[in-house]
Amino acid sequence: MLIPSVRYKDAHAAIEWLERVLGCKRQAVYEGPDETVAHAQLTFGGTGMLMLGSASNKGPLSHAYAMPEEIGGKVTSPLYLVVKDCEPVWKRVKAEGAEVVMELREMEYGGKAFTVKDPEGYMWSVGEYDPWVS
Repeated sequence: MLIPSVRYKDAHAAIEWLERVLGCKRQAVYEGPDETVAHAQLTFGGTGMLMLGSASNKGPLSHAYAMPEEIGGKVTSPLYLVVKDCEPVWKRVKAEGAEVVMELREMEYGGKAFTVKDPEGYMWSVGEYDPWVS
């Protein structure tokens, strides 16, 4: 099992956006000092999970992390969210006015997909292609 982990300046707002727009579900949120998030776990579809926390939380590896805005809006690890149907998520993304990196389209390897940036610049590819299903 692999669970990605990211850090957000405003982790509370990120959690709300990920729930509202991408359909993630809050499994656990542990508060940190000064209204930060020490650790949070969001699930998707029963088997997917994302861990996140506030970027201001200091730890032994804090020096090794960079926010997209600190590196010219680039990301080093885009995230892929498998959905059964892209259309409802696409509609929420468009209604939210999120920055679209790749428009919704049919993919040559199967299904539809699109890529969007969340409010803090992390790139999310959302697609119907599930590598676990043959």
